[in-house]
Amino acid sequence: MSRLPRVSGREAVRAFEKAGWQVIPRRGKGDHMILRKPGNPNVLSIPDHPLLGPGLLRSLIRLSGLTVEEFASLL
Repeated sequence: MSRLPRVSGREAVRAFEKAGWQVIPRRGKGDHMILRKPGNPNVLSIPDHPLLGPGLLRSLIRLSGLTVEEFASLL
């Protein structure tokens, strides 16, 4: 298993968008970005933080159906 890259919330969102995820417009206050992908029942909630923790990032990658290597190649 390869090491997780250290990324911000916005960098993670850009990578997931390249994988086909779409950002849902914000419905009010808050610092989380919500992503959905057609055909995938999961919803990704990514905080707009300067640095995502490794546990959260690994969980988001797993929910998206990507591997760490695939995610790293999208950055």
